[in-house]
Amino acid sequence: MVSAGCGGPTESRTTVSVPQAAGRSAAPAQRADRLPGLGPRTLAEIPARTRQAVVVTGAGRNSSRSEAVLYERTDAGWRAGESWPARNALRGWTAGHRVGDLRSPVGVFTLSDAGGRLADPGSALPYSRSPGFRVGGTGFAGEPLAGSFDYVIAIDYNRKPGTSPLDPTRPLGEEKGGGIWIHVDHGGPTHGCIGLERGHVRRLLRLLDPARHPVVVMGDAASLAS
Repeated sequence: MVSAGCGGPTESRTTVSVPQAAGRSAAPAQRADRLPGLGPRTLAEIPARTRQAVVVTGAGRNSSRSEAVLYERTDAGWRAGESWPARNALRGWTAGHRVGDLRSPVGVFTLSDAGGRLADPGSALPYSRSPGFRVGGTGFAGEPLAGSFDYVIAIDYNRKPGTSPLDPTRPLGEEKGGGIWIHVDHGGPTHGCIGLERGHVRRLLRLLDPARHPVVVMGDAASLAS
């Protein structure tokens, strides 16, 4: 049984770089006036008040592998934090996401709410704990899906911010998909979500600060560079 997450029928855009080896690697504490790898169109979508950006960069348009980096905006510019290996949808990325296309939406999306099957690990975002965050069966690589929704961060693509990630409201219509989350990596491609290792999701939950108006910038490298 699956909750309405990860592209469920009842799924906004972010950036990163190419995936690295498993595990966490510390990125250099470098600062830049602009987020690296992002072109003018993508940069224009990031709200001026945003001070945190999770950039998820896909290895290719049709690849399910990506890398995530949390950037913090300081008076001296954007500072890169750690980089984490990530997964995205089985068929890669699309700027015109539709339910069932097995692609993750490209774009810049706000991050407003979190939740999960397990207790709040210390999230500053509103956290909704519920047994409704359940999933069973196996994924595209035959891997067990159980535990994938122990911790999730809702990506504000076709959803109502300020509600539980389980809220079924789809402002753009059901055909545009929904339930696009950052959740625990289950060891294979997703239906549309972003998967991070369990410890990295927990850490991200503790780092994201609603007062810094966090967003996720996500897509394949070529799309994000436009």
